[in-house]
Amino acid sequence: MSLFRTKNLDHMVAQSKAAGGLKKVLGPLDLVLMGIGAIVGTGIFVLTGTGALTAGPALTLSFVVAALACGFAALCYAEFASTVPVAGSIYTYSYATLGELVAWMIGWDLMLEYGLATSAVSVGWSGYFQSLLGGFGIHLPAVLTAAPGAVPGVTTWFNLPALVIMLLLTAMLSWGVRESARLNSIMVAIKVAVVLLFIAVGAGHVKPVNWQPFMPFGMNGMMSAAALVFFAFIGFDAVTSAAEEVKRPERDLPIGIIGSLAVCTVLYVVVSAIMTGIVPFQQFAGVDHPVSLALQYAGQNWVAGFVDLGAILGMTTVILVMTYGQTRVIFAMSRDGLLPKRLSTLHPKYNTPFFATWTVGIVFGLIGAVVPLGVLAELINIGTLAAFCLVSVAVVVLRKKRPDLHRAFRCPGVPYVPALAVLFCLALMTFLSRTTWIAFGIWLVIGLVIYFGYSRRNAVLHTQQA
Repeated sequence: MSLFRTKNLDHMVAQSKAAGGLKKVLGPLDLVLMGIGAIVGTGIFVLTGTGALTAGPALTLSFVVAALACGFAALCYAEFASTVPVAGSIYTYSYATLGELVAWMIGWDLMLEYGLATSAVSVGWSGYFQSLLGGFGIHLPAVLTAAPGAVPGVTTWFNLPALVIMLLLTAMLSWGVRESARLNSIMVAIKVAVVLLFIAVGAGHVKPVNWQPFMPFGMNGMMSAAALVFFAFIGFDAVTSAAEEVKRPERDLPIGIIGSLAVCTVLYVVVSAIMTGIVPFQQFAGVDHPVSLALQYAGQNWVAGFVDLGAILGMTTVILVMTYGQTRVIFAMSRDGLLPKRLSTLHPKYNTPFFATWTVGIVFGLIGAVVPLGVLAELINIGTLAAFCLVSVAVVVLRKKRPDLHRAFRCPGVPYVPALAVLFCLALMTFLSRTTWIAFGIWLVIGLVIYFGYSRRNAVLHTQQA
């Protein structure tokens, strides 16, 4: 039964409030902008084209289905985050409710999700950045523009821009979360303005005939696209990783989680409707810049340039927030003894998990630089969907185990809303490829080996019981 030992919730909250911990510097606006910063990026600027090829104009419904899956899970996240304001997100919540083994596996899962998401987005960032440089007549040596084998017929060794952006943002995070939040807020404001500019300009060029037929590939196509564009919503859960650095977590965390998800859902639905209304969806084949293509199609090249800039900033904030989320999960797991203690030490000057931050930045920066990442979206999605299922189950378990806990925010309709979250997430998981399931299984097996070989006997709960 030691596999399912749980942490004491009261002790966890007291530990998060103890002196010498992470600084409490974030407010509700910081959290909403952090959520938007993590969400609005690759999904809206790149995946909309791929999703349109799968669903046609029904891509708007695909975003709604993905948003519903996220929305039900977000309500569960909001209850947990406001009740247990401790770093670590769903890993921490699972440790308090479902037990150590489940917590380790979901923490291991989150490390894959956040890490590969930053690697994948850094590669997308590199492509847009090189395109921007090309507009000024500046071109990097071909061997430094992509991972080996990423470009057919071209010899490439290393994706230098992908590594550089990862290291720059890692430096920002290692210096302090307040400074990182300020940078994120500025970039989020610019990229949202760019998206609104696209909506304002593009709406006048929509041709309703391009929406016919609305669902050319039927329900199966729409749901397959939903499983793919689910990647576009990944990030709002990273807000909960900031719980220990929030001034008033019981109020601010639900605002940050639900507010950022609501804003991004509206933006995604409107942008995808306008985009497929301007360009026949078949024209998005092989296109990695669908939003700017729609503007070029409409003869608005000057706005397309701004969209490219917005894409670069959008991806920058995604990398920033997802790297932040991963370092806080690792920090929490290390503090619990499941990972080496060095990963939870705080820098004496910056009060950040300095070593963990640089470890994440270097490892996943190198992955983005040397590994072609064309199929990562699905692998990242399955990990996130699994995490959402677990947090939905955990909120019901905690209601049963600790009905006495003060809950500043209560998920409505328990157990029905958590059940809907699980059903939606499982439905989307069934539309992912067999290869994705196999790769996910291999990653979980590696995690089990590490748990039984190191983590179980080094856990703080184990040493307390010994």
